[in-house]
Amino acid sequence: MEEDKILFYAGSANEIMQELEKINPDDQTRINATPENVESGLAKLVLTLIELIRKLMEKQAMRRIEGDSLTEDQIEHLGETLMKLENKMEELKKIFNLTDKDLNLNLGPLGDLL
Repeated sequence: MEEDKILFYAGSANEIMQELEKINPDDQTRINATPENVESGLAKLVLTLIELIRKLMEKQAMRRIEGDSLTEDQIEHLGETLMKLENKMEELKKIFNLTDKDLNLNLGPLGDLL
């Protein structure tokens, strides 16, 4: 019967961890949250996600501007909003003692986030 066949073997948890470590063993971009640094680790994760979304918003805004789908008032409002978001990100990075390098992500074939 088909039910007796093993269609996929994932291996043990240790084998999986070993394979994951082989992908990029020197990767220092991991978030190592411990009870002592959980606030900083969480801040790093959240700010990295916000930075990714901010970059995507900027790219979308540029596409819309280049496509002439925004009025001058909308362009001005969008620019002001993106500047305020960037300023707030700088403020939060200072509060949590993070740099752009700390928030950088390797996006594979797309390159680095920052």
